[in-house]
Amino acid sequence: MNIFVILKQTFDTEEKISIQDGKIAEDGVKFIVNPYDEYAVEEALRLKEQHGGTVTVVSVGPERAAEALRTALAMGADEAVLIASDHPDYDEFSISTLLAAYFRDKAFDLILGGYFSVDSGGGQTAIRLARLLDIPHTSAITELQISQNKATVIRDAEGDAETLEISLPALFTAQQGLNEPRYPSLPGIMKAKKKPFLTLDLQQLHLTDAEIAPRTTRLSLSLPAARKSGRILQGTAQEQTSELVNLLRNEEKAI
Repeated sequence: MNIFVILKQTFDTEEKISIQDGKIAEDGVKFIVNPYDEYAVEEALRLKEQHGGTVTVVSVGPERAAEALRTALAMGADEAVLIASDHPDYDEFSISTLLAAYFRDKAFDLILGGYFSVDSGGGQTAIRLARLLDIPHTSAITELQISQNKATVIRDAEGDAETLEISLPALFTAQQGLNEPRYPSLPGIMKAKKKPFLTLDLQQLHLTDAEIAPRTTRLSLSLPAARKSGRILQGTAQEQTSELVNLLRNEEKAI
């Protein structure tokens, strides 16, 4: 099987976010493989172990995104591709267009990705890519079985479960619970240094700046309001209830 995994490098979920000049400050920040994409990498490796074939990981991003790709190689992926771009304002349209240009002349049975990225939470890139490639897709899968040229998946449907049968080639996004990602081993880290690693640019993908220009614009970015200290209401139960309603209506604007 020819299996591809699209992944993104994101902030470590333990990092404290700070904003400078309307943008998220990246100085000294630790970056990791997007956690949901780790499930996709692990599932690809398991399918390779069952059915044979190759696993190629693909990412769009700046040079530092190579670290995330090398982590996937150390986990067991065979090849990595970085579509180099340091444009800070690329949106899901831009990224999916870049990925689609890469995949157009590729033979693949399966493309896997994460349900969404923990930094933006949009969850659009994989779905847009499937539409551009004109292949079926299912999001938020928690189980995947491959038999011949078909896949049987169970997807998380907002607390319920839905079972679907999809013809290959297809694209699926991984939800938490699909598997437990492995840790890169020391031998895997050493082998990763010798595995094929390809870097591409816009010219090699035959795209112009206009073709991948963002279709959305971020107007502002701000941190959540500081959490207020708690208050203990005094008086009788009726007085406390009246004061609570007053606070919710006039201060918090919740009712």
